[in-house]
Amino acid sequence: MVGKIKRVRQKLHHGAVRVQAETGPGNRLEKAPGPAEIKPLIKPQTQPQTQVQDLKAFSFPKGIFAGTKITPEALVQTLKVEEPSPVLPTKQAGEVQKAGKEEKKQQSKKEKIKERRQRWLNKISSIKVAREEQVALERRKATPVVGDMRVLADALPELTQLLPTIRSASNTSARRQKGPVRKKSEPTDYSQMKPAQKRKLLETEASRFSEAMKDPTFKSNPLSAIGEHLRKRLRQEDEQS
Repeated sequence: MVGKIKRVRQKLHHGAVRVQAETGPGNRLEKAPGPAEIKPLIKPQTQPQTQVQDLKAFSFPKGIFAGTKITPEALVQTLKVEEPSPVLPTKQAGEVQKAGKEEKKQQSKKEKIKERRQRWLNKISSIKVAREEQVALERRKATPVVGDMRVLADALPELTQLLPTIRSASNTSARRQKGPVRKKSEPTDYSQMKPAQKRKLLETEASRFSEAMKDPTFKSNPLSAIGEHLRKRLRQEDEQS
């Protein structure tokens, strides 16, 4: 740190000239007025009767609840049942819980618009569901003789819960009736075959061709030998089918 250098300021103007006041009878100041005398206030005398009346008027009760009057009708109260909020889907409920745990962050304008739109959609869906339930209730009430059986149907348990053995027996009988599961027929077209099927077909064809070449009649009459082998193959395919 560098200290400041103090410099003496130069006085550019001279001081004002003071004239000594002449001592004379005209220049003498008058004496200042003295403090005024304060006289005490005289209070008017009040009559003792008015004081007694004021004390009676402003007298406090002896007990805390002496002046209270409670009627039995005022004691009867009714509880207000709060309506449940519309049920949110599982994804939205998870998002709400996460938002409550985490600190509130500044949301953008688009996110606020999305939330507002989602709230409106939830309100509209809850109103639609309530209207549908009301229409269904009126329809059930309007049915003759039977009346509203929905309440009874909801209270009764399902038969699957009461009789699990019947369900298992029915499943086993259905499996028996279906019988053995048939496999899909293999494609005969070479272009539709799988690589393993193509390999197997080529191996069988090569083995049959080698058998035809080993036949002694192939050298003398090859056409008749190949025709005989083809007939045998057709017979085998007919027997398998």
